Amino acid sequence: MKVAYVFATSGHTASYKLGKMILPQLEAGTHGVDVIGMFFFDDNNYVLRQGDPIGERLAKVAADTGMMLMMCDQCALERGLAEGEAGNCKPSGTVDGVMVGCFPDLYGALAGNPPDQVITL
Repeated sequence: MKVAYVFATSGHTASYKLGKMILPQLEAGTHGVDVIGMFFFDDNNYVLRQGDPIGERLAKVAADTGMMLMMCDQCALERGLAEGEAGNCKPSGTVDGVMVGCFPDLYGALAGNPPDQVITL
């Protein structure tokens, strides 16, 4: 089964649920599904900052598996993690392999390998 995660809940969703639960399983190969992508909203984007321990580990897993990592463009711009303007920006100061976009970009990025389920945390 292929899944995509959307980190939309405020607070420590990405740092706790991703960092303490999902990421260790992905690194160990015991997660039980193929994670094809992750989309980050609000402060959850901060785990994708260059030098963030969770983000660096996640970037390695993404590079090894082909998993997509994408930040909401407006959320990334507001947090200084992208340059440009909404609808036309590029990541800045993030771990390797991160994309920036909005829902149409997410749909396009997942279209070639669509998930069976999307899980929002």
